[in-house]
Amino acid sequence: MTERREIQRLDKYYTPKDFRGKSKLFVQLWWIAYALLFRPSPQVLYGWRRFLLRAFGAKIGKNVILRPSMQVTYPWKVQIGDHSWIGDEVVLYSLGNINIGSNTVISQRSYICTGSHDYSQINFPIYAKEINIKDQCWIATDVFVSPGITINEGTIVGARSTVVNDLDSYSVYVGSPAKFLKKR
Repeated sequence: MTERREIQRLDKYYTPKDFRGKSKLFVQLWWIAYALLFRPSPQVLYGWRRFLLRAFGAKIGKNVILRPSMQVTYPWKVQIGDHSWIGDEVVLYSLGNINIGSNTVISQRSYICTGSHDYSQINFPIYAKEINIKDQCWIATDVFVSPGITINEGTIVGARSTVVNDLDSYSVYVGSPAKFLKKR
């Protein structure tokens, strides 16, 4: 029989002051705007969605395509370069900064995750680490990108891959965890 140990006490958890980067009120205003103005907007209103994200502090380049079903946790922590595409049901879990380059595609249902919890501490503290996806990358469908990752210029990540290490430029990676397949 396994001895029961106390390793996780969620009653000891707390969110660090200023972790969100904005006040609780501002965060709630974003979620209201997202629910009422962003998500139900017609497919073709890319400019409208760019405007909304910029109004909440995101740095969005020109001609960026943002699908209405994408999710952004904290827009003020997101930067997207010119001519990039963010697909349907993509989650930009921006507890930390997310920097996406120009001419980059993040395909449907991908999850770009900047935050997690430290399970080695009893209070299960939350943390955030910046993600950088450089210019001319293609993150194919249903890819998970872990906190703190850099995907260098011109890289392709194959469908349903899991990125747990930085990826080299002009390369193709596939699998879980993502492994080098070939040069692009």
